[in-house]
Amino acid sequence: MELGTLGGIGAIFGAVLLSMILEGGSPGALLMLPALLLVFVGTFGAAMAGGLMRDLGTVFAALKKAVLGKVPDGQDIVAVIVAMADRARREGLLALEDMVRDVEDPLLRKGIELTVDGTDADEIADILEAEIASKKAADKVGIKFFGDMGGYAPTLGIIGTVIGLIHVLGNLSSPDKLGELIAGAFVATLWGVLSANAIWLPLSNKLKRLSELEAAHMEMLVEGVLAVQSGTNPRLVEQKLRSILPPAPAAKGAKGGARADAGKEAA
Repeated sequence: MELGTLGGIGAIFGAVLLSMILEGGSPGALLMLPALLLVFVGTFGAAMAGGLMRDLGTVFAALKKAVLGKVPDGQDIVAVIVAMADRARREGLLALEDMVRDVEDPLLRKGIELTVDGTDADEIADILEAEIASKKAADKVGIKFFGDMGGYAPTLGIIGTVIGLIHVLGNLSSPDKLGELIAGAFVATLWGVLSANAIWLPLSNKLKRLSELEAAHMEMLVEGVLAVQSGTNPRLVEQKLRSILPPAPAAKGAKGGARADAGKEAA
């Protein structure tokens, strides 16, 4: 689990609550059901109005991914690809058929299966690139949805404040209530701005970053599959793939390289 999102959101709300306490206010004053309903339900409805019903499943999956998703780590899978390249050079591409069964990554599995079946390199590249394009398109649904919510939430908050002020104007004959009513009217604006900048926009940015990392990981796998298919020297395959990977801790990268070298020596 990547805890940056939960930690960041928790830090924002913690800072807001602590600020209120230090100012002498009561955090309970923010828990006004009418304002919460208008901002959160209204914001979701506005974003949904700009999308399709069939997008809902993708949106909820994207929310789970933003909170619980893991950053892809290509260090271990490079060792697998290098082992495949080594075996393919020594025993031929058909020898990879039994190794495919142990591959968990669906894109790598498909690429190696196509390679074993004797598919042309250009066709393999086209098929796998289409998979990546499809993945990017699916990711954009969640990114856009939460980005839209971040845009709508402040406006819904202002609408809530206007509704509250209308209620204030209807009670001018009761001056003793005006202070509380005016304060309550601005709670909706606070929740609109806070939810946009503490929840929806960060979620959208997190999904965008994860999508970029996953796409880069998939493109690295495509390069690995094509290298295996062409019979490239395993050491060159490893150097090429590790140069594509984002920077990683030196110890981990060295450990992965040592495992790959040990596997070659054992073979």
